[in-house]
Amino acid sequence: MLVEARNISLDVPDMNHRAVFGARRRLRILRNVSLSIAKGETVGIAGESGSGKTSLGRTLLRLHEPGEGRLLFDGADITHEDPARLKPLRRRMQMIFQDPQSSLNPRQTVGRILSTALRLHGLPADSRTLSAILDRVGLPASALTRYPHQLSGGQRQRVGIARAISLKPDFVVADEIVSGLDVSTQAQVLDLLRSLRADMGMALAFISHDLSVVRHLCARVVIMREGGIIETGDTARVFAAPQTAFTRTLIDSIPLPEIRPGWLDQPASR
Repeated sequence: MLVEARNISLDVPDMNHRAVFGARRRLRILRNVSLSIAKGETVGIAGESGSGKTSLGRTLLRLHEPGEGRLLFDGADITHEDPARLKPLRRRMQMIFQDPQSSLNPRQTVGRILSTALRLHGLPADSRTLSAILDRVGLPASALTRYPHQLSGGQRQRVGIARAISLKPDFVVADEIVSGLDVSTQAQVLDLLRSLRADMGMALAFISHDLSVVRHLCARVVIMREGGIIETGDTARVFAAPQTAFTRTLIDSIPLPEIRPGWLDQPASR
């Protein structure tokens, strides 16, 4: 397995609770979560708002350090790995954030944003390389001189995708990346992600509340509730015969419209 979480739990300070003697009460965000993702596999992580989806994604990348359990990447235990020793693995694990408006530096051009990521890992960052990266995500080379606010929401998300794939990672976490985009742009971004995943052979953890997308993009789905995984399995099986009442309610309560005629008829990525 490429990514493994073994009974991990995550606690964070409760910012709504008044600190006593300098210490805050802690909230348990993840509860004994176990999950494995194979090389090249696409796994959907779904659930209600506040169920722990994003926290799990960030923990899989060791952006959060779990308080309990073990986290492994390609066989190496990275649960409490020192940041300096973790750096070589960072190139192999990347994240596409939900809101590109806040995750892209507004004071830097697209070219500077991409080149910073490359240079941090000692990779070439010349204009030809940067233009080729933008071309892979459907953006013109002229975008290199633009600032994030000069781009549309869909274009900004493509820049976020470009930054993540520029390092040719083995594993990518995509966190609600089409949330807030119009339906047409959603389809375009999802088509792009699907194509890149197939071309690059990377493993993908796709976090979304939109089960219509998870159903047709992901070979396997994980359903979360209150910080824990309550159901997981082959996507077609889970949708056809959910094992928990909550999963059934989640499926029944969320509309499953087609994003574009024919797009959802394609088989889920493996």
